[in-house]
Amino acid sequence: MRTSSNPIFKNLPQQQGGYAGFGSAAAGAGRFAQYGQQPQGYEQQYQPPTQAAARPMTIDDVVTKTGITLGVVTVAAILSYGLTAANHALAPLFVIVGGLVGLVLVLVATFGRKQDNPAIVLSYAAFEGMFLGALSFMFTNVAFGGVGGSGLIAQAVLGTFGVFFGMLVVYKTGAIRVTPRFTRMIVGAMIGVLVLMVGNMIAAFFTEGGFGLRDGGPISIIFSLVVIAIAAFSFLLDFDAADQLIRAQAPEKAAWGVALGLTVTLVWLYLEILRLLSYLQND
Repeated sequence: MRTSSNPIFKNLPQQQGGYAGFGSAAAGAGRFAQYGQQPQGYEQQYQPPTQAAARPMTIDDVVTKTGITLGVVTVAAILSYGLTAANHALAPLFVIVGGLVGLVLVLVATFGRKQDNPAIVLSYAAFEGMFLGALSFMFTNVAFGGVGGSGLIAQAVLGTFGVFFGMLVVYKTGAIRVTPRFTRMIVGAMIGVLVLMVGNMIAAFFTEGGFGLRDGGPISIIFSLVVIAIAAFSFLLDFDAADQLIRAQAPEKAAWGVALGLTVTLVWLYLEILRLLSYLQND
């Protein structure tokens, strides 16, 4: 059985049976971290539901939990953006605190096998919103060398959800099948991108601009386009992983883990699109 490239989905349990929710059996037959990276998630089997057990997860549960999680991210991001606009000194603090706490919560959820804990998921959403709001302000405000203003943020949001729904259509129609080979290719690409990002960050300590992957030049634009493409294709793996959980009749609370995994990918995609738009604005 395939495992997901999104680490959030790897430890979510499932059992045999059930029905598909994200697409047809054909579309789902055949799925990293916000930044890349397999424990034994799918190998753990749940006992068949009993009268006392929680009801099986459905597509409605996934949509509802994901909507709630994204709602918390949005509200927190708006508040963070407003506060940093009123006091620029808060921006670095919000970025550091929100980013670090959000990362820690994802690691706790992933390796502590607590992806289905709503308190952890919603706490992550709140801190990630704090991080996104402040970072978006820094990317688009001239006080921090940014460009574009709130209009650029709106474009990035529209682009993010446009890619999300576009890939959902691709998955549901079976235009691209999620096969083991496809999964290996995407996972390999994600690992490669992660290595390049880390290498560029280290090189930046010794050479201005590092490898030139984030300095706004032509190489940066090409690199961002590649990362956006990888993030987009990783949605197919996310959808397939969620589909497998639904068909396997995983407990209803597992929808929180699906919501967390999809939110991580959406955040990653949004940041990369915003970064690309800022490069184009500078040109």
